[in-house]
Parts: sequence; C-alpha cells; structure tokens
Amino acid sequence: MKAARSEQEFQNILRRLELALDASRIGVWEHDTQKDEVVWDKQMHLLYGTGRTNKRVKAALWIKAVHPDDREQAEADFNYALKGKGNYSSEYRIVLPDGKVRYLRSRAHCFEQDGNITFIGVEWDVTADVLLNRELQRQKAIAEKRAVELEASARRIEYAAEHDYLTGLPNRRFFDRRLGELSEDAGLEKLAILHIGLDRFKQINDTAGHSVGDDVLKSTAGRIVAALPNSAFVARIGGDEFAALVANFNSVEDLKTVAERLAQQLKQSIWHNDEVLRTGASIGLASATGRNIASLLAEADVALHRAKRLGRGRVEVFSAHLKAQLNNERRVAKQFARGLEKGEFVPFYQAQVDARTRRIVGLEALARWRHPKRGVLLPGEFIDVTGNLGMLDDLDAAILEAALKDRRAWMRQGVRVPRIAVNVSAARLSDPLLIDELQQLDVEPDTLSFELLETIFLDESEEGVLSNVAALKNMGIDIEIDDFGSGHASIIGLMKVKPRRLKIDRRLVFPITTSREQKRLLRSIVDIAKALDIEVVAEGVETPEHAKLLTRLGCDVLQGYAIAYPVSGAEILARLRETQNAALAVQF
Repeated sequence: MKAARSEQEFQNILRRLELALDASRIGVWEHDTQKDEVVWDKQMHLLYGTGRTNKRVKAALWIKAVHPDDREQAEADFNYALKGKGNYSSEYRIVLPDGKVRYLRSRAHCFEQDGNITFIGVEWDVTADVLLNRELQRQKAIAEKRAVELEASARRIEYAAEHDYLTGLPNRRFFDRRLGELSEDAGLEKLAILHIGLDRFKQINDTAGHSVGDDVLKSTAGRIVAALPNSAFVARIGGDEFAALVANFNSVEDLKTVAERLAQQLKQSIWHNDEVLRTGASIGLASATGRNIASLLAEADVALHRAKRLGRGRVEVFSAHLKAQLNNERRVAKQFARGLEKGEFVPFYQAQVDARTRRIVGLEALARWRHPKRGVLLPGEFIDVTGNLGMLDDLDAAILEAALKDRRAWMRQGVRVPRIAVNVSAARLSDPLLIDELQQLDVEPDTLSFELLETIFLDESEEGVLSNVAALKNMGIDIEIDDFGSGHASIIGLMKVKPRRLKIDRRLVFPITTSREQKRLLRSIVDIAKALDIEVVAEGVETPEHAKLLTRLGCDVLQGYAIAYPVSGAEILARLRETQNAALAVQF
C-alpha cells in the first residue's frame, strides 16, 4: 500500500510538472552525446514548429533549425560545455518551417555516468523579451541622440543669444555679463574699456548699401581683435560701436598708444561708383582700479563723444574734468525733464524785417529755459543734453504750443501778429503723428513757418519727412531752410522741397563786408533762390553795414542783433503794439 501510494504521489508530481511546463511553454530536452540522440518533449516540438510528437529526434534537427548566422556560435557554446563538462547556456535564433524567426534561450546541466555524457536542459521562447529589449535600446539610442541634439541646440541658442550674428563677436548682453563677472573678481587689479565708434559709417550704408556696410563691420571686428592683447574681451555693442575690456594692463599711457595705433588701422577707403568713401574710428578710453568699474562704460562713452566732437579719428581718455561734465549733463537732464513737465521752456522772439521797408514781417521763436534757480538759460546750456536725451521733438512741440498760445492772446488784444517761425528737429519732422497733432492745435493758414535744418530735407531716404513737408504746405504752414550753406545743399534738393524761404547761415553773412569772395558767393545763392522763386532771409546781421550790403545783394528779409535781440513775449508784444500804432520801421 505504501509503495502504491508513493507511485501515485510521484505520478501527481509529474502531472503538476507537465502542467507547469505547458503553462510556461518551456521545452525539456535530453541529449545523449554518445548516441548523438536527443529526446524532446511535446513543448520542444511546439517551439520548433515540427508538427511532430515523437520523443527521439536526431541532433541534426536542432542544428538545422538554428539560424545560419547564429549556428557557429550555438555549436561553439555547446562544445564548450561538452569539453568542460559544465553547464550549458546559449541564446540563438531559429527559423521555423514557415520561415518565421524566433529567439530561444537554452540552459542545461551536464551529467556523466560510466564515461557517457548527457545534457538535460530546457528551452523557452524569449522573442518578446529580445524584441522589447531591442526596442528599448533603440528608444534609448534615440533619446540619447535627441539629448545630444538638444544640448547642441541649447549651446547654439545660447551662443546666438550672446554673440553678434554678423561679426561673430560677443554682443552687448555678453559684454554686460562679462563686465559683471569682472566686477566680482577678487584678483582684478585694474580694468579698462575701449569704446570704439566708427566715423561716417551711416554715409557708407546710405551711399554704398548695407552689404558694403556689413563688410566694413566684419573687417573692423577682425582688425580690433588683431590689434588688442589676446586677453582682451572684444564685443560689438551697437550698430557701429564696439567695446573692448582689457584687464590688468601695464599703464593707461601704454593702452592709449595701443588705441591710437588701432585708430590708424581702422581707417578704410572704399571705392563705390568712382567715388572714394572713407571711414575710420574714434575711441574713448576709461580705466578703473579694483571693483570700482560700475560706471566704466558710461565714462568710456563720454570720452568717445568727446573724441568725435574734437574731429574724429582720435583717442580721448576719460578724466576728472569729463566726469564733472558727465555729472553736470546728468543733472541738467533731470532738470530738463522736470522743467518740460512744469512748462519752464518758453519762446523768446527775434524780429525779422523787410530788407527795404525795415518793417517787421516775421518773428522767430527761440527756445529759452526759465530755470527756477539760474534764471533764463540760452540753448547752449541745454540743447546738447536735449539731443542726447532724444527729446528735441518734445522741446519743439512745447515751444510751438507756447508760441501759438502767445499769438492767440496778442490777437485778442487787437495786435496784428506777423508769421512766427519755429524750429523743427529731424525727429519731429519724421514723426508720423505730426500732422494729426498740428491739426488738433488748429493752426491758422499763413501764420506759421517751420524752419528745417538744411541736412534734414536733403536726406532722400526719409520719405516720411517729404510726406510731412507736403502735408505742412497743404495746411498753409510755410517751409524755410535754416542755416543754408552750412551743409551739403543741392539745387535738386531745393526743387524737390520747394521751400518758401532760405535762411543764409550767419557764417556766410558775417564776412561779406571784408571779403569779395564771400560777397560773390552770397550773391550767387541769392540769384539761385530768385530763379526758384524762393525768398532769402539773411541771419546774423550785426551792423548797419551788413544790412545795407545784404539789401543791395537782393536779400528779402534781415535778422540779427543789428535788427533786434531776442526778447520775451511781453517785450515783443509791446514792440509790435508800438510799431503798429506808429507805423514805424526799424531804425539803425
């Protein structure tokens, strides 16, 4: 009974094992190496797709089923186990009768009895695992490639964000960051900035085109880098401006010598349409010791502007005097902005008279600043600061509104007011909102003149300027060309703009009493104006002799200290009332 029960238990265990093997789809095999015979169970036949159930098969059946590319390795794995009489482990592909390829993993133990070696092992299908692992590897490779590409893209984006696309130099953002890093560098003993601005670069762009201008910028960048020490940090910080950081240099004198040599090297001549275009550079130099470098770029900028004012193509070093000038300009700038808000800028009026009758025919409104502490200031005290702030158009608008307000008040008092001429900056004249603003001011026709600098109307690229000029004429506002002869006027330019008047620059008027050449030049200007039906105003009339000679030369209107000084609105009102009541002409 006990033996029967044990046999029954053994059979139960076998059935459970077979069930487990079937469920797991694991095939069991036994290989007698001496007989070269293999015993396969049912699951092995299923794995290899033989369609058979016989237990005993030839070893060749296995080797023929192995994929040709894996056969050599599979046999080597088996022979290695056989030779070492150790455990067998291998993984390979098989080709099923229908041509499908599957991946199998095989494991076996080696048994030796009476010199006969037998392997008993198992095999199972790992195709899903292999394919999944291969897909994971593929995805990993893709992810790694994307990570590399993203990193490279991030580096390109970072590079583009901090470098100038044209010259390849660091840009203003990178420059500021580097300057900040140096300010925190405990080992920094001294630092200098060279602020380099190209001279006449706008002329190159306008005349020869932007492609030539780009070539000039790239050439300039290369020359700057080559001329400065290797440790210098060179950047393009603006359209035609470069800056270089030089740390721990020998002396300011040595650095100035380097900068002067660089200024010479940056001089370039460009042929365009049989015309030579020349450009160069002005350089501002500022230095500081330790970490006191916060305002270094601003100081170098001040030095650069001074270099340009003194004739360009030169090097200027920032000094205590320039620092005081900078502080004064900043103070004036703050006061200017505040004064503009509080209406401290008012027009003073200078009378213009008919050259023959000496009667007042016009007034020029000139800006004055009624400073709360310093009294009445002339334009020389604030006009440069106004331009640097970009607020010339605001000043023009304030003076225009004040002049129109004065005129309306005088008219209400029964005074006949001649036309009033006001200056207009390039910024204001090119403003697309100018005409709308003037229409809101309700300007009466034939009561107002706009004085344009000679260089404004000759800039043919400013289509907005020419459009506004035409609109001003339609509103009955006269156009006058101020400081005629001080720029690069042309007859074609005059014919295009067709101004009502030309104001001959005072520098041409003053010498006519002593220079025949200047007299002939002025007569030629008058003849040209008359041929184009343009009135001529001579400003800078300082003596009766000037007035008489200008009248004989054909000038229509005279203006200057010999005629009248600029005075306040109240004083010019009294003068207008006096001349109107007495019908007086200006006496010399």
